[in-house]
Amino acid sequence: MADVYSATTGNTPQGVSINSTRRIFNFGERVAELAPMQSPFFTYLSKVSKRPTDDPVFKFLERRHQWQRRNADVKGVHEVTAGVVGATYSTFAVNDFETLEVDCLYDNFGRVVTTEVGPKFFIPGQTIAAKISYSADGTYGDSEEMIAIFKASTIVATSSTETIITVGSWVSIGGLPYVTGQGITNADFDDKHTGSLTNGTSIFKCLDNAEVQVIGSAWAEGTSDPEGWKDEFYSREGYCQIFKTAIQLFSGTSLATRYRGVANEYKRVWQEKLMEHKMDIEHTMLFGVGQPAVSETSGEPTRYSWGIVPYTEMYGKVYNFTYSSSGYDDFLDAMEDFFAPESGNSGSKLVMASRKVITFLNKLGSNGFLDNTIGASQYRLDVTNIPGNFGHNVTKISTIYGDLHFIAQPLLRGMWEDYAVAVDMKNVSYRCLAANGISRDTHIVTNVQNNDIDGRKDLILTEAGLEIDLPETHAILKWS
Repeated sequence: MADVYSATTGNTPQGVSINSTRRIFNFGERVAELAPMQSPFFTYLSKVSKRPTDDPVFKFLERRHQWQRRNADVKGVHEVTAGVVGATYSTFAVNDFETLEVDCLYDNFGRVVTTEVGPKFFIPGQTIAAKISYSADGTYGDSEEMIAIFKASTIVATSSTETIITVGSWVSIGGLPYVTGQGITNADFDDKHTGSLTNGTSIFKCLDNAEVQVIGSAWAEGTSDPEGWKDEFYSREGYCQIFKTAIQLFSGTSLATRYRGVANEYKRVWQEKLMEHKMDIEHTMLFGVGQPAVSETSGEPTRYSWGIVPYTEMYGKVYNFTYSSSGYDDFLDAMEDFFAPESGNSGSKLVMASRKVITFLNKLGSNGFLDNTIGASQYRLDVTNIPGNFGHNVTKISTIYGDLHFIAQPLLRGMWEDYAVAVDMKNVSYRCLAANGISRDTHIVTNVQNNDIDGRKDLILTEAGLEIDLPETHAILKWS
């Protein structure tokens, strides 16, 4: 590719021109095609996840829909004692089950947090399910778990760490409909559960950390509109890094000299420099640590782009496996968490793995991954080798939750030789700077030497960065 050029100034270049004077050629669409096996991440980013940005510090918003994860945990212990009228339990004497204090481990942006926060998604009128524990005689020697469903009447956020739900009316207890004024008969309850209801003795408890979840809403005819709630966007930012690769000055004499091996030394060195530039980008997209502006001796700011490995280790998922014993069970346990739909997963991941990990995945011995996963039962992972779209060999592992497409990443070596990086390609983007009609995607600036020099020097330049959205949809898989 480095020996394709336009011989006449003004012609549309078909590749790299090294013969035009003071031209800037956009090379962004083709540089990824140089030896794609050596830089798989940059290749995939360039082909399927490329989006220009008009600012070197690009801000983006993460959207996490909370309508599919409106669940919380109870704080403390709450209980209610059964009340009776004849053989029908039409009332339940409310002790401290009149209100439930709840919290959750994700904030109003939908991000998982380590400190409990008060949920914002409960509103009056919602139908809510809670896990309760029932004891017929109140001693809990014969306790049984069941589900209670009630309608909320008021919601109060007393602090940032808890929300109080007031029980308005019971809908169902233990799977039996509870209709106000009619209640539940002892016979119906006894048919479905252990132990009969006893007036003033049978106790229903909502224990500490019991699960609570919104299961919908039900409204009477002609009622007014309910309150509302909304989730929030979370703002992040990324940075375009300036990559420069230059060839040393070639004198006019050396440009006109025919060399052994490769006759045109200038074109030969140019090909090497193109590869070097592309590998600089690949390294940064993998291992860079983002910084918006670092002052250097020149006094001008230098920006650094994030790479997928350190960013995922800091903000995403990390799973640990062993070469000696990891197989179907360990892998499936991790995928159950990794592919959780409420995280915004696409269901398909590109997994860049070290050569050591790829070798392990394809070993056929009695302790190999393939034997552990598909050898013992038909209900195992589906592991197949398929050709990739961009020249890569792909090991596809299909689980019940989603697909993993393993490709060899030769730069995962040394300190990263036991790593595989699972990337949701829908949530990463290669952001090249392009605005005002000027593109800073990979391009070649020819003849950057001084005008009085009898020689030639060219430059390859790229200004681009990596946007990593929803970090919980990416993962580091570590083997030991």
